[in-house]
Amino acid sequence: MSLVEVEKLHRVFRLGRGADDVTAVNAVDFTIEAGEALGLVGESGSGKSTIARILVGLERADAGAVRIDGVNRLERAHGRRERLARARAVQMVFQDPNGSLDRRLTVAESLQRVLRLHGRAASRSAAHAEALTLLDRVRLSDRHADAKPHELSGGQRQRVAIARALAAGPKLVVLDEAVSALDVSVQAQVLDLLREIQRDSGVGYLFVSHDLAVVQELCQRVLVLFRGTVVERGQTQRVLDAPEHPYTRLLMASMPGPGWDPERVVQARLTFTQRMSVVADG
Repeated sequence: MSLVEVEKLHRVFRLGRGADDVTAVNAVDFTIEAGEALGLVGESGSGKSTIARILVGLERADAGAVRIDGVNRLERAHGRRERLARARAVQMVFQDPNGSLDRRLTVAESLQRVLRLHGRAASRSAAHAEALTLLDRVRLSDRHADAKPHELSGGQRQRVAIARALAAGPKLVVLDEAVSALDVSVQAQVLDLLREIQRDSGVGYLFVSHDLAVVQELCQRVLVLFRGTVVERGQTQRVLDAPEHPYTRLLMASMPGPGWDPERVVQARLTFTQRMSVVADG
């Protein structure tokens, strides 16, 4: 049994009278093994973040199943203990740690609250000691423990957000554009940290990004989403070396780097638009 099994996941946003419904997620299937990183890529509006939010329970689904360690998270949880167990199993790291970290709490206080909530520290002193261990794990020192979020750099805040996710002892961490706001050098450091954590703990990752180059650094497999539908999937290097779907080729052409050619992006966009017009015409 895989750590994560998602089957026929479906989500429609109904916008009200006179507006067309929007299918954000359309019959999406995937699995994630323990210790594996799966990339979920696509442009804004492709359904990536909706899937991420469904997995952590921040968004509902209209149909399908999301099984993590065999438990379908779309079924109603019975009692506080089961709700906490589900929350502990899946944690999320958001793009903007400024919005997810409480500005009133020190770093240590943020970590200690999670540790105590999930029963991972029996006392305040034990929680403080474990908080310092978590900081060391994300390559921060004891001196960061008494800092508040505004006193840290962007990269340091994101490391704290990762530490807070780990504090619950999750089996899956969902990372929603978690490095896209960081500069290139800090981004590389955080990706290296994520690889190290995964190697040491065996945690699974769902890594949501619009950037295939970043996904290549971390993920063994990748799903490409277009308008809520998976249009391509496979081993990351295979997809990057030989993309089969025009939309994947469009994403590849849009990646900056050596040899990047804006004319190639325009041509890829034109080819993709023509392909989708043929599909729409039936």
